[in-house]
Amino acid sequence: MARKIKNTMSVLFLGDVIGKIGRRGVAKVLPELREEYRPDLVIANAENLAHGKGTTAVTVDEMTKAGVNFFTGGNHTFAKDEAVVLLGKPDMPMIRPANYPPGTPGHGYKVIEVGSRKVLIINLLGRVFMKEGVDDPFRAFDDIFKTYDGAKDDLAAIIVDFHGEVTSEKVAFGWYTDGRASAILGTHTHIPTADTWVLPHGTGYVTDVGMVGGRDTVIGIAKDHVLKRFASPLGGKFEPPDEGRCRFNSVLVEIDPKSHHTVNIERIDREVDIP
Repeated sequence: MARKIKNTMSVLFLGDVIGKIGRRGVAKVLPELREEYRPDLVIANAENLAHGKGTTAVTVDEMTKAGVNFFTGGNHTFAKDEAVVLLGKPDMPMIRPANYPPGTPGHGYKVIEVGSRKVLIINLLGRVFMKEGVDDPFRAFDDIFKTYDGAKDDLAAIIVDFHGEVTSEKVAFGWYTDGRASAILGTHTHIPTADTWVLPHGTGYVTDVGMVGGRDTVIGIAKDHVLKRFASPLGGKFEPPDEGRCRFNSVLVEIDPKSHHTVNIERIDREVDIP
C-alpha cells in the first residue's frame, strides 16, 4: 500500500470521464485507488459523463456511488438541459466554469468541507480556440482569490480545474497563479501530459490530466466515427464506445494545509477492460 505523506491532505483528480465506458472504468478502478492511496478528496471532470457530452443526475449518481466526491465542468457542461437543474441545486457537489457570463446557472467555485478542513474548488475555461466567448480566466481567478483574501487561513487548499484547449494558455496560467493556488489541474484535451511538477512558489501543476475513456479511440470518441469525419464532408456519428479497453488517467496531489502548497504531485494511470 502506498504511504501517504504525513500531515498532508491528498486530492485525487480524475481526467474527463467520457461516457459509459469511462463511468464503468471509474467504478472498476477508483475503489482500488481509494484503498491504495487513501485520498481525502476525489474530484472528477464531468462535462463528458453522459454519452460523451454533458451531465445528468443519473450519471452523477453513478459516479458518486463509485467514490467521486466532487465534479467540475467545461465547455460541454450545458450540453444536456438537465445541467441547469443540477447546477441550481445548492447541495449539488458540482461547479461549472466561473468565467461564464453573469447570470449563467450554477456556481463557478465552491468551498467544501473535507473532514475538518475546508477546500476551495474553482473551475475556469480557457479562451484560446474556444467558441464559448467566456470572460478572462486570469481576471476571474483574481476576483475569486480576492474574495477569500482575508479567509485563506481557514482554507486547507485552493484547487483549480483549468479547462483549456491550448498548452501555452494553461502553462501561462500556472505561472500566473504560482504560490496562490495549491494546484492547477488542466483538463479538456483528453491527452495526458508528462509535466506534473511543483512550481517554484508551491503550486502543483499539470497541463492536462487526461481522460477516463476508451483507449482505442480518438480522444474518447469511437475512431471509426472520427475517421469518417476527417475523410468525408458528410461527417457522421460522434459517439464514445460503451466497451473495450479503458484508459484511466488521474493525478494525485499532496498538499500541506498550513502553507496551502503542494508538496508532491504524481500521475496515476491505469488501463482496464470493460466488457
